[in-house]
Amino acid sequence: MSRRYDLCVIGSGPGGEKAAIQAAKLGKRVCVVEALDRMGGVAVNTGTIPSKALREMIRRLVGATIVSPTMRDSVAAFRPDTMKRLWGDYEQIVRDEGQIVRDHLVSNGVDMMVGRGRFVDANTVEVVGADDSVDTVAADHVLVAVGTAPTRPEGIPFDHANVITTDELLLLDHLPRSMVIVGGGVIGTEYASMLALLGIRITLVEGRSRLLEFADAEIVEALQFHLRREGVTLRLGEKLVKIETRAAEPGSRSQDGITAEAVLESGKRLSADCVLYCIGRQGATSGLGLDRIGLEADARGRIAVDESYRTKVPNVFAVGDVIGFPALASTSMDQGRIAACNMFGAPTASVGRLLPFGIYAVPEISMVGANESELTAKGVPYECGIARYSEIARGKILGDDTGMLKLVFHAETHALLGVHAIGTGATELIHLGQAVMAFDGKVEYFIDSVFNYPTLAECYKVAAFNGLNRLRDV
Repeated sequence: MSRRYDLCVIGSGPGGEKAAIQAAKLGKRVCVVEALDRMGGVAVNTGTIPSKALREMIRRLVGATIVSPTMRDSVAAFRPDTMKRLWGDYEQIVRDEGQIVRDHLVSNGVDMMVGRGRFVDANTVEVVGADDSVDTVAADHVLVAVGTAPTRPEGIPFDHANVITTDELLLLDHLPRSMVIVGGGVIGTEYASMLALLGIRITLVEGRSRLLEFADAEIVEALQFHLRREGVTLRLGEKLVKIETRAAEPGSRSQDGITAEAVLESGKRLSADCVLYCIGRQGATSGLGLDRIGLEADARGRIAVDESYRTKVPNVFAVGDVIGFPALASTSMDQGRIAACNMFGAPTASVGRLLPFGIYAVPEISMVGANESELTAKGVPYECGIARYSEIARGKILGDDTGMLKLVFHAETHALLGVHAIGTGATELIHLGQAVMAFDGKVEYFIDSVFNYPTLAECYKVAAFNGLNRLRDV
């Protein structure tokens, strides 16, 4: 069976969905090919939405933002039922989000095909179904939006139970008592913080000297303090050599009789019920048949594109995590929309220069613009202003004593250069600073504006006063 379209999108994640809808709104005939049995791609089914939904389910389960040892003990008391409760709640959210994506595509007249897409040539895509049936799609343009998958290096004995990636974590049928997480990037840090709330003894291994090396040092210092306070052991500056599994010692509390062990370069051997490996992700481009159209992915499975998201094959575009940095669901959406406009000659702008980053750890972190180390390297004179949730009425009401908002501004012009936040609502709070920066606003804007009281937005005013007072040596 062969079908003809103006655009065939391979992948229904944020980038693919928005590209398909934009093209449909331009009057084009569009189909979306998705390998999973429901729409939404990795973002909805195994990545962004599941991890963030799980975070909220855990916080609801333990009933607090800051979890005391007593609360952790109460969670441990009903350990056998914990996974069922968590997985049932979060699975419903994932199903609902997948249905929303499907509804959006249907309402815009986009055809959907379930199966693995692979190129026959630059204008032809085969769709291989779960039963090995094959449909053929002919299209004037093809957009690759297949996303990424967890990296699985050779030599790591992944077994879906004791040595796992984040994909298998979401399928566990029991709650481990202890876990070693290898990788202190965004994903490793998020899971370490949320799983610690469930009373799991977490050891987080990171080869660098601190977590989240790209983030503001002061914010990361606050996060590390909080993680240690919640019982997470940080092994910083430690590199993994290998992972092994062995039979548990007699009398061990291991639930399946197996112990996993991470062996570090320093000689340390870290034993746990489970090792979660989350160092990097790989573009899901194997099996696409890129070689058939003269394309190739790099060592990390990424496809090179130009500023229009066009590959070196003129009618083939790519967006989202598969093209690399910044690899955010938020930017993927805009990339998909812009790529569709570019391929069909519709006017459009580029993705904005101010990209907010959100890290959904407990507590969450967010940032936009420059940090201190970047400005120092560039020789830009700057000053900082800080507001702590503990001195803000709303922060007191929330009981969040970790939260902090930091403004970085030019010491001479007072232009706002960066905003960094940790604590409740940080990923929402950051957008006010982003808007002010987009319009080249100065830090005085926050002093001259009135904010609802009590709100966390008041942090902007307090931080602005703090920074200007420092500058004036008050």
